[in-house]
Amino acid sequence: MTTSGNNVPAHPSITLLTELIRHPSVTPDDAGCQQILAQRLRRLGFECESMPFGEVSNLWARRGTDAPVLCFAGHTDVVPPGPEEEWTTDPFEPVARDGLLFGRGSADMKSGLAAMVVALEEFIAAHPNHKGSLAMLITSDEEGHARDGTLKVVETLQARDEHIDWCVLGEPSSQENLGDVVRIGRRGSLSGMLTVRGVQGHVAYPQLADNPIARFAPVLAEMHTVEWDQGNEYFPATSFQVVDIRAGVGFPNVTPGNLSARFNFRYSTEWDHERLSAKVRSIFDSYELDYELNWHLSGEPFLTDPGKLTDAVSQAVREQTGSAPELSTGGGTSDGRFISPAGTDVVELGPVNASIHKVNEHVRIDDVVALTAMYRRIMELMLL
Repeated sequence: MTTSGNNVPAHPSITLLTELIRHPSVTPDDAGCQQILAQRLRRLGFECESMPFGEVSNLWARRGTDAPVLCFAGHTDVVPPGPEEEWTTDPFEPVARDGLLFGRGSADMKSGLAAMVVALEEFIAAHPNHKGSLAMLITSDEEGHARDGTLKVVETLQARDEHIDWCVLGEPSSQENLGDVVRIGRRGSLSGMLTVRGVQGHVAYPQLADNPIARFAPVLAEMHTVEWDQGNEYFPATSFQVVDIRAGVGFPNVTPGNLSARFNFRYSTEWDHERLSAKVRSIFDSYELDYELNWHLSGEPFLTDPGKLTDAVSQAVREQTGSAPELSTGGGTSDGRFISPAGTDVVELGPVNASIHKVNEHVRIDDVVALTAMYRRIMELMLL
C-alpha cells in the first residue's frame, strides 16, 4: 500500500475516509458529506435522491429497479469532539500514526461509509450486470434525535411501495478485532418519565405531610426485584435501570411535595412496549401512589433470523479474518430499529468500537481496507 504526502496510506477507502473526516458534520449538520458520496454513486449509475426533513440531510441512492434490494446504510453525522485541547490531533484533520487513523467520525462511522462506497465501486466494475438492485441509505440524524433521518426515509419508501430486502449497517460492531462481532438485532429501549405527587411538610410533623419519597421507595424496590424475563437464544434478560431521581426543596427540615424520576428498560423480544408499559402500570397501581407516568419509545427490539444475509456476512468475515463472528444483539440502539420493521433483514458490521464518542477517536487503517473487502464479498454472495 502506498502512502500519501501527509503520511496517510493511499488506499481508495482511506482517501475517501480522510476527505469525509475533514468535513465537521456534527449532528445534524451533514457539512457536505452526502454530496461527496452522491457524486461517486452517480458515476456508478445510482439514482440519488435528497430527502431533507427539518434540519436533517438524508440521501437515498439506488442502482437498478429489480428485486431483491441489498442496501448499505449509515450516517454522516458525528458527535461533538469535546475538549479539543485533550485531543493529540485536530479532531477534523485526519492523522495517521502507528497504523491508526485519528479523527472524529473515523470509527463511528465514516470508515464504514467509505468502505461501502469503494466496495460498491469495485463490485460494479467487476459485475455491472449483477442481479437485483443496490442501494444506500444515509442520514445525518443518527447521533441526534433520530426523528428526521432514517425513520422518515423508511416511511417515505414504504408510502411508495419501495422495499429493502437486506440491509448492512456500517455501525462499529466489532469489539476487539474487526469482524469478531456482528449485530443481528438490538434490544428495545423504553424510557419512563415519572412524577409522584405528595404534600410538602415539616419533617417533625410527618402526619401532616405526604412524603413522595416514602411512597415511591417500596415501588422502586419491587421494580428492582422483578424478573422481567430470562432472555432467549439471542437476547439477554431485560434490564431495568433508574437514571435520575429528584426531590426536595433544598432545606433539611422540609419534606418534598413532588418526586420526579426517569428510568429505562432495555428489553428483549419477549416483550413489546405496550405490554411492558402495562406491566409497569400494574405494579404502580398496586400501591397508594398519586403519580403521572409518560413514556418515550426509542425503538422496539428487532432480530434478523439466520438465513442468506447472516450466512453471507459470516462467510465474508471468515474469509478475511479466519474466524467466524459472534452473532450478537448487544449494545445500544441503532437505526436498524427503523429499517427492520418494514420486513428487512438487518445486520451491522463495522470497525472496532473501543474509541467511539471519545477524545482521540481512531480506526485501524488495515481494518478499513479489510472491511471494504468484506462488503464487496457480501455483494458477491448475495447478488451473483
